[in-house]
Amino acid sequence: QLHVVESGGGLVQPGGSLRLSCEVSGFTEAYFAIAWFRQAPGKEREGVSSFLSSDSRTYYADSVKGRFTISRPYANTTVYLQMNSLKPEDTATYYCAAEKESRVRRLPLIPEDYNYWGQGTQVTVSS
Repeated sequence: QLHVVESGGGLVQPGGSLRLSCEVSGFTEAYFAIAWFRQAPGKEREGVSSFLSSDSRTYYADSVKGRFTISRPYANTTVYLQMNSLKPEDTATYYCAAEKESRVRRLPLIPEDYNYWGQGTQVTVSS
């Protein structure tokens, strides 16, 4: 059984930073994809960023390029999302998702490609 657990959300002022963590356990595949999605009230879930383990490539939505960085600093299945220069429009519930890499599209990030999801962590950007 695969488990996905996010942490690190919170309240931050505009221009501030947060780091989200996603720990995936129980993954037995050789290559995996871990992605971050977000959903604001009344809006559809949108892809933010992804990491593919086969070649360590990363992908970002245009709205977060240059501000967010996804990384896997250790040889395990924990991925971080460093969010800098946060804006009020970044306010949302952030979800981490995992899947066998061969089953996901690199871009765009499609929620339906991922079968394993965390419970979500709230990020609020407000003064």
